[in-house]
Amino acid sequence: MPMQVTVPDNVPPELVVDFDYFAVDGSNGDPQATWKKLHDGPDIVWTPHYGGHWIATRAAEFDVMQIDHAHFSHRQFDLPRNPNRIPSVPLGLDPPEHTPYRRLLMTAFTPRKIRAFAEVAEHTAKDLIAELKPRGECEFIDEFAKVLPINVFLTMMGLPLDDRAYLLPLAEIAVHSNDVALKTKTQQELAGYLLGHIEQRRAAGPAEDLLSTIVHGEIEGRPLTPPEILSMSLLALVGGLDTVASQLGFVANFLAKNPGHRRELVENPRLIPTACEEFLRRFGLPNTLRELTMDYAYKGLQFRKNDLIMLPKCLYGLDERLNADPMTVDFHRKPSTIKHAAFGAGPHLCPGNVLARRELMIFLEEWLPAIPDFELDPERPPVFTSGGVNSVSKLYLKWKV
Repeated sequence: MPMQVTVPDNVPPELVVDFDYFAVDGSNGDPQATWKKLHDGPDIVWTPHYGGHWIATRAAEFDVMQIDHAHFSHRQFDLPRNPNRIPSVPLGLDPPEHTPYRRLLMTAFTPRKIRAFAEVAEHTAKDLIAELKPRGECEFIDEFAKVLPINVFLTMMGLPLDDRAYLLPLAEIAVHSNDVALKTKTQQELAGYLLGHIEQRRAAGPAEDLLSTIVHGEIEGRPLTPPEILSMSLLALVGGLDTVASQLGFVANFLAKNPGHRRELVENPRLIPTACEEFLRRFGLPNTLRELTMDYAYKGLQFRKNDLIMLPKCLYGLDERLNADPMTVDFHRKPSTIKHAAFGAGPHLCPGNVLARRELMIFLEEWLPAIPDFELDPERPPVFTSGGVNSVSKLYLKWKV
């Protein structure tokens, strides 16, 4: 059961909601629509779950809290809090301390390297589709959505593709579990896996893969320390194993239920880039946190030092104050008007956002010409999960052969 607490005296009673972000109802086939119900209430609410935390529900609050690191720190991103987690560099740092680590990570995402990773994604997508198409059915998440991005990611890290089956369940726990002890144990297991590869990279000398870049990296003229190397490697590993798969799941689920939208993309593939932005807007994934660095009065509320505020990224894109008719997926919106926070903003903008967009486009470019008509298996409905990331954990698709 989630740990609940008494409402603190700085929380107005009218802002209290009974909302458990690990138990978002997806039985309607659209968990983001369940999140959207928070827009019926105040712009900032408070829930007693997991020790108690605030939830910002509107884009205007995100725009402030994602960049005001003086008051809203990125140092805490576990809910429930996990005092035993391995410190996360640079995710758990704020500018200016965060900046040089971020700069080092970005060397893995040059245009040349992204083109190479996109080729891996294209080859993987083609091979998977060729295998799946004659069957007339698949469990999309395990058989496609997880395979494509992890092949790309393991290639980027310079890790063996054969380790995929071992790593994916651990990443699932690291991202989705609300069991603090289990998450700590899993993080330690992932750290043990990485330490062996870190030692290999250290002995082998510099190379172009991301793990080698981290192992041999320098920050402001000094080598990274062993704890920094492990922390950055662990962050890259967990961050790269889950979110693209989740995004692919929501997109495939939507297209399976909306043949008109499928036909639009099949008949006019030039819409695919805009469609990708629209999908990122409509089906936001991460539910990130900020921690108050001090007592702070904000828009009539009195936040206290160490208060946690959740920023559910789906609520940004679904805010009707920002996007007209936000629940409708419309491939004909002007790209400049599609506003979302799928990858965050400011210094903590996801470093892999360009590659993630490319992987989503590759899925649409390769899948739709090969399997243009597909639907949900009515006997096996989709299974959705929530937590740090909104996800589709099972998605059974069918098509005629």
